[in-house]
Amino acid sequence: MNRAEKAALQLQAVAVLRMLKTDRTYAELAAETGLPDGDLNRYVNGHVLPGADRAERIVGEIGQEAIAQELRSRVSVDDEGYVDNSAIVFDQSFLDRVAPVAATSVGFERPDVVLTAATDGITLGAAMASYFDARLAYAKKSKETAVEEFIEARQRLSSGIELTYYLPAAGLAAGESVLIVDDLIRSGETQELLLDIAAQADAAVVGVFTLIAVGDEGLARARGRTDAPVAALTTVE
Repeated sequence: MNRAEKAALQLQAVAVLRMLKTDRTYAELAAETGLPDGDLNRYVNGHVLPGADRAERIVGEIGQEAIAQELRSRVSVDDEGYVDNSAIVFDQSFLDRVAPVAATSVGFERPDVVLTAATDGITLGAAMASYFDARLAYAKKSKETAVEEFIEARQRLSSGIELTYYLPAAGLAAGESVLIVDDLIRSGETQELLLDIAAQADAAVVGVFTLIAVGDEGLARARGRTDAPVAALTTVE
């Protein structure tokens, strides 16, 4: 870890603690994190930064559970199983806090490209791409009028509907590393299509990440297609 990466991690740890402190006393925060309340006070108020090892634990362990709880509080599932996560995907500042927690807790390698599907995955993709200083590419269900070459992935769903995604060929090059992200995974069909696009581009997949998994089917399906880490921050039924 170089000096700039260490400083960024320390500041991310402070941001996680400040998020937690909004509805907790220092005594409650100390009990939850296992850190001395005096140290927490100094971190939250900007008097001192946590050391690298402590900062990594705050972001990767404490932050992961905090973000997972926040996700669960913002998502709702109706009687028919439809998920409303608009309070998440429309909040870019929250997604910007998710990115370092996801990267640290799961341990994704730094990608050249973050690949997602339009439209709900774009805000998360932008946050992850910004954190990794990577390019953002997103596949769409329709072709761009002015683009001549596409990478195309197609799948017939169990319902009989055919789902097709198109990525402009310039979006992903052979040999580039790619992190596939999406806001939600249920059946895993969208993630399979994105993995197909990566394979056609001859890109190296470094991970598949989603905020919310609805059950385990989609995660299992993605894990069957790649040896790279596959992770969700929280699961709902």
